[in-house]
Amino acid sequence: MNKTVQTRNPYNNQALKTYNIHTKEEVKKKLQLAENQFNEWKKLEIQDRVDLLIKLHDEMQKQKNNLSELMTLEMGKPIKESEAEIEKCMLLIKFYITNAEDFLADELIETDAHESFISYDPMGCILAVMPWNYPFWQVFRFAIPTLTAGNVAMLKHATNVTGCALAIEQLFLSAGFPKGTFQTLIAEHETIDDILGDDTIKAVSLTGSEKAGRHIAEIAGKNLKKSLLELGGNNACIILEDANLDEHIETIVKARMQNSGQSCIAAKRFIVIDKIYDEFLDKFTAEVKNLNYDDPLKKSTTMSCLARPDLADTLEEQVEKSIEMGAKVHYGNNRKDAYYEPTILTEVTDKMPVFKEETFGPVASIIKVKSAKQAFECASDSKFGLGTMIFTEDHKNALKHTLEIEDGAFFINEMVKSDPRLPFGGTKASGFGRELSKEGIMEFVNKKTVFINK
Repeated sequence: MNKTVQTRNPYNNQALKTYNIHTKEEVKKKLQLAENQFNEWKKLEIQDRVDLLIKLHDEMQKQKNNLSELMTLEMGKPIKESEAEIEKCMLLIKFYITNAEDFLADELIETDAHESFISYDPMGCILAVMPWNYPFWQVFRFAIPTLTAGNVAMLKHATNVTGCALAIEQLFLSAGFPKGTFQTLIAEHETIDDILGDDTIKAVSLTGSEKAGRHIAEIAGKNLKKSLLELGGNNACIILEDANLDEHIETIVKARMQNSGQSCIAAKRFIVIDKIYDEFLDKFTAEVKNLNYDDPLKKSTTMSCLARPDLADTLEEQVEKSIEMGAKVHYGNNRKDAYYEPTILTEVTDKMPVFKEETFGPVASIIKVKSAKQAFECASDSKFGLGTMIFTEDHKNALKHTLEIEDGAFFINEMVKSDPRLPFGGTKASGFGRELSKEGIMEFVNKKTVFINK
């Protein structure tokens, strides 16, 4: 009898659907199909793959409403955010439709050869291990450049968004991608170790926790396979005394509360200069109070539950430990099942879990500092390195601090966010490798030297 997984609506805890976990035999067949398909797919002209991207974009446009609703039902995000996620995936597809041929063109290098160049060849079947917080975006930012470069892909998605995972596979098939080009695996975590050890799999991309990243990197390293890791973060948001709060407070709150706070690149530590601290706290609190918690399928909802009750358990434990260590609850901190009320903590120190760890939910930690120098030192005091945002009217001065911040991103007067046109990734415990832009399509190619003598 097959093992099963069941998806549930986190807003009301109602069961959605039960799925069979793929058996070892089924996994083997999928791996064989991937290998067979790669031998054909890699021979396709880039323009032929781009033509399929155009069809994929149109298919997503047609199914936008159904896909958005499925996402909201499975992981609880407000429907407007689900729709925005599908739209962002379509923007990503358009970016590679426009740029893929240029990115992947042979690069001529002048040497003493008659002709020499770099050929960007696909590697084979790439495994993706993806999280539930952005069920479509996380997958598409991996899959679109990877497939367009001539690879094939296998997806192990989080089990609580299994419906989304299967819908993504069906999208590729409906757009005309050959069977086996993109496949979804419904598998337990233990199975992933075996899959990654299979010769068919040439590399792995994981978006997830630091713990998961360390494990996958260990297995990949043991098998001499490349890995791309996009892991956790506890991004700092620096508020300097000349920050225009009236103009930017909505963005600052969104940087923490978007997706109910379930984002690796969310602002989690708000480091505020003391001269502007009281004004900031008042305006930040007022904006948080305006968030509307309701059924995530309603268009008016701006704040929803977390994706699972156990995630709220973890967040609650981090907050309670920090309170025991001296943090003060300025606002919120009520919890029921998977819902965690937007919460503002003050008097946070660098020893507390809400400072040191990734808080995956709507909890904002506010830290008061005396100077810009202290603010940047505080922001850098982290094992993570995804991104830092700074709000100030003095852009020139802010740019002087870019070298002090080792993160993968440095945003001035804007929340850290991903954009198809820009590389995305982290440093330190936030992982390595880059997704999106030209760098993203180059992650899983063999940069082959071709040398022709007379």
